Amino acid sequence: VEFLYCDLASMKSIRQFVQRFREKNCPLHVLVNNAGVMLVPEKKTEDGFEEHFGLNYLGHFLLTNLLLDKLKQSGTHSHNARIVTVSSATHYVGKLHLNDLQSRCSYSPHGAYAQSKLALVLFTYRLQHLLTTNGSHVTANVVDPGVVNTELYKHVFWVVKVVKWMTAWLFFKTPEEGASTSIYAAVSPEMEGAGGCYLYNEERTKSADVAYDEELQRRLWTESCKMVGISDEASRLP
Repeated sequence: VEFLYCDLASMKSIRQFVQRFREKNCPLHVLVNNAGVMLVPEKKTEDGFEEHFGLNYLGHFLLTNLLLDKLKQSGTHSHNARIVTVSSATHYVGKLHLNDLQSRCSYSPHGAYAQSKLALVLFTYRLQHLLTTNGSHVTANVVDPGVVNTELYKHVFWVVKVVKWMTAWLFFKTPEEGASTSIYAAVSPEMEGAGGCYLYNEERTKSADVAYDEELQRRLWTESCKMVGISDEASRLP
């Protein structure tokens, strides 16, 4: 195991990480997008993005795109490279505001978090479409880990913290249990060649209806490219 530093809230840090990884000249068979913050007070990243959207979504969007060529080189017909992105059941109540992705008009920690998790599902489906169109040996899937007992809840109200402390042993998954579906998506033979899936408890299930809106997927992708400063090569594809 080797650790390389990468701050998903910093576009500069992401680019530096990718450069350091490339210098190692290693193949890349699995990329798990798992960083996240939840219900943080209104705050901006160093690039000026609302923190939920900037870290949870845009950071992973840029990282994945900068590593796509390495993933494509590493995947083969019999062993596809895999991209696993961690979303949340919160995406079911999320709304994507394309005219206000930074939640400037009316900030709500819950709304901003849910929007970032919905964006990850839309991104995954669009990415899989592009990978399939290009004939790449790479698959992209999105995972719902469930309710896991981690520090992700440090910004919730104190009453919720007390309830969590009292009931976590009964209702919350351990971090190991929460990781199981991501691991399943990353290494299970059953998922070989399967992409564009929403997975919960190691099973394929249906995501929010709006996540299947191909026009919304396309528009979010184009806007995301502009925000992180990369070319939208996908605009030339159907």
